[in-house]
Amino acid sequence: MGVLKLVLLGLLCSSLVSEIAAWGRRRTQPTERISGSAGDVLEDDPVGRLKVFVYELPSKYNKKILQKDPRCLTHMFAAEIFMHRFLLSSPVRTLNPEEADWFYTPVYTTCDLTPNGLPLPFKSPRMMRSAIQLISSNWPYWNRTEGADHFFVVPHDFGACFHYQEEKAIERGILSLLQRATLVQTFGQRNHVCLKEGSITIPPYAPPQKMQTHLIPEKTPRSIFVYFRGLFYDVGNDPEGGYYARGARAAVWENFKDNPLFDISTEHPTTYYEDMQRAVFCLCPLGWAPWSPRLVEAVIFGCIPVIIADDIVLPFADAIPWEEIGVFVDEKDVPNLDTILTSIPLDLILRKQRLLANPSMKQAMLFPYPAQPRDAFHQVLNGLARKLPHDSSVFLKPGEKILNWTAGPVGDLKPWKLGLIIIIIIIMMALQIQTPITAKASVLAPPPNSNAGLRRPSNRFALKSSSSSFFSSSLNLLLNASSLRPLVSASPRFSMRVASKQAYICRDCGYIYNERTPFEKLPDKYFCPVCGAPKRRFRSYQPSVAKNDNDKDVRKARKAQIQRDEAIGKALPIAIVVGAAALGGLYFYLNNIF
Repeated sequence: MGVLKLVLLGLLCSSLVSEIAAWGRRRTQPTERISGSAGDVLEDDPVGRLKVFVYELPSKYNKKILQKDPRCLTHMFAAEIFMHRFLLSSPVRTLNPEEADWFYTPVYTTCDLTPNGLPLPFKSPRMMRSAIQLISSNWPYWNRTEGADHFFVVPHDFGACFHYQEEKAIERGILSLLQRATLVQTFGQRNHVCLKEGSITIPPYAPPQKMQTHLIPEKTPRSIFVYFRGLFYDVGNDPEGGYYARGARAAVWENFKDNPLFDISTEHPTTYYEDMQRAVFCLCPLGWAPWSPRLVEAVIFGCIPVIIADDIVLPFADAIPWEEIGVFVDEKDVPNLDTILTSIPLDLILRKQRLLANPSMKQAMLFPYPAQPRDAFHQVLNGLARKLPHDSSVFLKPGEKILNWTAGPVGDLKPWKLGLIIIIIIIMMALQIQTPITAKASVLAPPPNSNAGLRRPSNRFALKSSSSSFFSSSLNLLLNASSLRPLVSASPRFSMRVASKQAYICRDCGYIYNERTPFEKLPDKYFCPVCGAPKRRFRSYQPSVAKNDNDKDVRKARKAQIQRDEAIGKALPIAIVVGAAALGGLYFYLNNIF
């Protein structure tokens, strides 16, 4: 009995698809203009209706970020990049901020990608806050409205809530400093904390050139009834499928994986774009967010979008009649999806296809570079123009403040790019340690009678004062306390008195010279009587000298201690640099986690 039903269902599918294909061949897919105000709005020209001033920010907020990772040009959040490029050469741009209707701040907050190409929004709030602090301190226009005449492009999964997980995004809410600004975002869901009233919902970015190369002849029959490629379960985050897409995708798979009307799979073939052009209906279910690039792809390829996302706010909803070109299915009705789609009258299907064939409809979903009339850039400007003129409530009274600059998670209040500054400071401090060493070495250098052609010795032990407890006592013995005083650039004074007797120690073996003849009077060719080290290897020795200090055992122990301290002196600068790098790495890691 089950086999018979399957056969009958297959025959129904074949006859339905054949009938639609036959209609297509007879009518050759004519286009149909959208009736009413929606069609007029799509073809509006924003030029002459508004003027936009583009802030010139330091390149660290945009161009340098893109140079670091060019993949940002092709991911579905790239609208922020292309909107910036468009406005720089757009006729609506004004260089006089006094005559501007709107102000645009070019910040690439989504261009921080993982190796897999997914954006990490953890730094985005600090980056946005930093940019707003910059424009509010360098220009007067933010402060007079607190951003009410400014717009920002925030194409994150959940817009200006800046998190890819809905629970975290709801917990965070929209960045407090953007509460009065107009947000241009891909996310749109009614009654959601991440969608602010007055926001302009835009389509995600889809590469126009890439899709253009995959176009097939318009008369190709649509032989696939329902098409979908994508995940049904997010195994890594929600293996049961009850939370991911609120269970809608899992319901599609469990109910229709064996249905011949449905061509659905997790595989993404190279003919993906061609297959969409051969399909009548293309499923556009929600994922972690309610929107996806499939909506753009379906419209561009003339495949009727089946939108499965309750309360979704679709792109340019005031201009595009989504009810007329798409099919809306409640998430709870997904198990009846086959019945819903097969019950749609053929005439209605063909009308939806004719509307989708309208060039204005397709153009409104794309961000081409260079821009073209009636494209998504112009639809954004049309949306901004429809908000003009600004209401008097936009402008604040003298001394009036509305926004709370200290609101939000503690992590958002940390300065952006602080990690790099900390690393630079630490490394500079580490390098500056070498400065006093050079000065001290000049004091501890051999006397003027030493060999002129010999390299000046460096005092590798002069990293700490003699009073420091960090080094051993033998290292402190090598340091002359008087030599640690700052050098004074005074003229040398001469005296007829004979220099006082001073002991010297050989750094190679620990032998102490404490003879009657002052060490300074010894010839340059003098060498250590124990190890044969030249005169330049001796350093002044401050402690009092005992009679047995040159005994073999005492001298051997002193030599071992000198070698240990010398090794510490060599390793300490390296340890400082490594520690600075570790601190920097830890800081950036914590930035990405929190």
